[in-house]
Amino acid sequence: MKRVLYFLIVVSVLAQSCRKFEHEPEERVLETDVFDPTDQMGVQSTAYLLGIYSFLPNGFNRIEGDFLDAATDDAVPSSERSNIMLFTNGQLNATNYPDHSWSNSYTIIRRSNVFLKNIGVVPIPDATKKRQVAEARFLRAFAYFELLKRYGGVPLVGDQVFDLNSDLNLPRNTFEECVDYIAAECDAATLDLPNGSTIAAAEFGRVPAEAAMALKCRLYLYAASPLFNGGGFETNTQLKSLTGYPTNDQARWQRVITIAEALIAKGYYKLPTGTGTAAYTSVFTTKINTDIILSKQSANSTSIENANAPVGYVAPTTSNGRNSPTQNFVNAFSNANGTPYTGTTTAASQYENRDPRLKAILFYNGVQWLGRAVQTFEGGLDKPNQAFKTQTKTSYYLRKFMADFSTSTTYSNQSHNFPYFRFADVLLSYAEALNEVGRVEDAVRQMNLVRARAGITAGTGSRYGVPVAVTQSQLRDLIKNERRIELSFEEHRFWDLRRWKMSNELGATLQGLTITKNDPLYVIKNVNTMVFQPKYYHMPIPYSEIIRNNKLVQNEGYY
Repeated sequence: MKRVLYFLIVVSVLAQSCRKFEHEPEERVLETDVFDPTDQMGVQSTAYLLGIYSFLPNGFNRIEGDFLDAATDDAVPSSERSNIMLFTNGQLNATNYPDHSWSNSYTIIRRSNVFLKNIGVVPIPDATKKRQVAEARFLRAFAYFELLKRYGGVPLVGDQVFDLNSDLNLPRNTFEECVDYIAAECDAATLDLPNGSTIAAAEFGRVPAEAAMALKCRLYLYAASPLFNGGGFETNTQLKSLTGYPTNDQARWQRVITIAEALIAKGYYKLPTGTGTAAYTSVFTTKINTDIILSKQSANSTSIENANAPVGYVAPTTSNGRNSPTQNFVNAFSNANGTPYTGTTTAASQYENRDPRLKAILFYNGVQWLGRAVQTFEGGLDKPNQAFKTQTKTSYYLRKFMADFSTSTTYSNQSHNFPYFRFADVLLSYAEALNEVGRVEDAVRQMNLVRARAGITAGTGSRYGVPVAVTQSQLRDLIKNERRIELSFEEHRFWDLRRWKMSNELGATLQGLTITKNDPLYVIKNVNTMVFQPKYYHMPIPYSEIIRNNKLVQNEGYY
């Protein structure tokens, strides 16, 4: 009996020793699972492609809970603990850079390359395959542009998919090489992407052909701008070619005009009908409209209201007031007739008879919200001055992207899709380029389309506040200000100030108000003075990337 038992134990041990062990997790999804020659509907490969969209940046409160605009002259963070202040306090370096764009962008590039390498084996219809290839090429081009505007030229990897044995020590391509590559990818994608007018509502958020054109328009706009068009500050010749064109060529503005006119001529995207505060608000609260060319898709929610509305609203809602728009920003809003505002900044009357977009973009003392007046006076519900309480530093809160809850008792779920490309942006880019080539009145007409939708009164000759015989220099300033208002908190101002080389604004003293309830007395106060050095025109390549790749050259001024 003992011998039999011993035999059974030995057999059991031997059987266990012969069992095959896993060399990789059974649940791991392999490329051969995703790109399956038997998947006639392309279910897995399509899911993989759509998954790449999730890596596109989410502009809402994406940096330490703040909008990127809180690192400009338009706003400051309400919290004292936000790392977004590294952009404005002179302490930004290659190890503390708070915008994790390098790794995220190259994730998009790698995943797009994996898709392009393997999609050929999936037996989906040719038309579907062409569209999906074009989407992947657009997403890759968009990622490269996000890198380019931050760092200048970066390593272009083409269609290569690296593995553990690949040599990842790659040098940076020049700025010009990157611009040419992104533009070519946009052209290729445009050919096989559907026009926006043909995309079904269920597929809204997938890339239309016009988005590839809008990306190319923005690419050329940046490339023609002072910082990149021969205006680099670098003393090193190699770095100068990595971060821009070494010499100026004003003819580069014509490329912006050409692509903008082609996009406009397609006819589907346009400024929606309606004017004034409600029309402007609806652009951001109506999921599908003809101003939005491409936006980040998300489920309906109250996230924007919770993050940014005034802090005194706590039941049944919670509002955290993360961003404090500045008095500098308020001063940029024109009169209702489009002329520059030159009135008081120390009274409540300053908010009346102004550009209607002001009431769509800002909360200020006395505005109705959730059934009561906003209180940003000292000691008010929305500026309680309690220790460790996040609250406005300026007496203002951000209202843009929110539906009208002025008479409601609580928030309800709303569409909050961050806009990447808008038709209004294309019009203003077009106007800027027209003005730079000397077609001043043509530029006025394009800018005034945006002003008309905003609700600015037309006035004599339908000039919308633009002086007769306006000069190129005067209109340049008006276009810059129009972009500041129309595209506010959409991650344009941060980059616009850099591409325009506006060092004064990048080092501005930022102001807010102190409001006393009983007088009522409005007093201007300084809340911050931004620190700017020329190196901050470009962002530092992360130190973690520099030490991994010995061929990467850091941007000037960073170590």
